[in-house]
Amino acid sequence: MDEVEVVVAHSQRATLRVGEVFLKVDVDPAHADVEVRAMAMVPVPTPAVLWCEPPVLAIAAVPGTALGVLGAPSPASPAAWAAAGAAIRRLHDAPLPPWPGRKLDDVAEELDRECAWLLANDVLPAEVVRRNREIAEAVLRPWTPAFIHGDLQITHVFVDDEDRVTGIIDWSEAAPGDAMFDLAILTLGHEEHLDDLLVGYGDADRDVIRAWWSLRSLTASHWLIEHGFDPDEPGCEFDVLRARMPDS
Repeated sequence: MDEVEVVVAHSQRATLRVGEVFLKVDVDPAHADVEVRAMAMVPVPTPAVLWCEPPVLAIAAVPGTALGVLGAPSPASPAAWAAAGAAIRRLHDAPLPPWPGRKLDDVAEELDRECAWLLANDVLPAEVVRRNREIAEAVLRPWTPAFIHGDLQITHVFVDDEDRVTGIIDWSEAAPGDAMFDLAILTLGHEEHLDDLLVGYGDADRDVIRAWWSLRSLTASHWLIEHGFDPDEPGCEFDVLRARMPDS
């Protein structure tokens, strides 16, 4: 019998792998509902749903390997990144899902709250927080909603040896939203691959993508720290924030 591998585990969610099956356990059944519905709608490769009995969703493994991991160089070729960009464009051009996404006011409130927490707890130098807060302001403008993945981390996009996208996983945050958010999350900590990604994706607002790098890193750090992750690992969120400083 295959060993059980713990892929992710924290107080809100756990993912286990047994052979070619992933078991996702989530305290919020709405996440599995969104994931199943989104994967049935999107025009890109996704895992096969084997069964869903809340709080557990069972999905099949997708072939290929992830584009990379945060904090380490991506082993994927420029052509693989371009293929990922083309797949994301198909997603963003697809009809919107029928459930609501985040509102601009919610994003602004989260930015205010998390910057205040970072400053109050001396997590980062005040000038790093304030500089990135200024950059992040570019996100706070009206956007035309697109069908976004909502958590398009580099580990969620799989490609094969022929530089084809074989699967995009973890759709529980899918919703109408800002297309630039997906592009920013995928290239967070891998900024050197943005040009490759846009070869396949096409036109994009680079200033807004950079703003999302700052906003995401500012707003995710509190959650990461509270759930046992370290945003100060090399190449991760704190390095992204420090890289925005004028003397870096």
